[in-house]
Amino acid sequence: MAKRIDPTSETRARWPRRRPVARVRRILIVDDHPLTRHGMAQMIGLQKDLFVCGQASDADQAMAAMRSRRPDLVTVDLSLPGRHGLELIKDLRSLYPDVRILVVSMHDEELHAAHALRAGAHGFLMKMEGGEKLVRAIRLVLDGKTYVSDAVSAKAIDVFSGKRRRAEDPPTSALTDREFEIFQFIGQGLTTRELGARLRLSPKTIETHRLHIREKLRLNSGPALIQYAVRWTGVQELL
Repeated sequence: MAKRIDPTSETRARWPRRRPVARVRRILIVDDHPLTRHGMAQMIGLQKDLFVCGQASDADQAMAAMRSRRPDLVTVDLSLPGRHGLELIKDLRSLYPDVRILVVSMHDEELHAAHALRAGAHGFLMKMEGGEKLVRAIRLVLDGKTYVSDAVSAKAIDVFSGKRRRAEDPPTSALTDREFEIFQFIGQGLTTRELGARLRLSPKTIETHRLHIREKLRLNSGPALIQYAVRWTGVQELL
């Protein structure tokens, strides 16, 4: 009686087992500077496991791209026209809780990282760090980790261990995310009415936030707050 041959086992013996194909992760870039978006897209595009599925210049474009492109990770700049980057981060976390968020910003990490992470971001990278650190940060955040610089990480450890007092932090660290956002807009010259229109808040609510900001920064008048905010904003633009 002829021996029965299993065609499945014969095929397995003839053809080597294929390695599983690595999943390509989709990245959405949100930044209002075209050259920055282009440079980031080029660097990310060199990676076999990463793919830039879309780009956006403001929060509204970003939310539209989220619905059509379905990225795994979004890079967000904090300085966006219209809605601030912190507001976009909160919207993303609310509507797309599984999407990972990495802030890529020109602003000083020690001043802005805590606010970004509280808003829901999973990492913070300064633009000056370059392409290799960008790719490393993206991969770490995609793997479920939080990415910040060694300096900020060490600072956080010192605070929790008691080596560094919170009193040594800059005064703006005492502001809530919303207060910090309004403070930055005040530094850009926006009035109460303009702030209300941009943030969809009543003038009374804006004035209440301004009062709380003054109290936390120990400023005794509205003009003093404006002067402080403008000066602070000017320093940030030089960094």
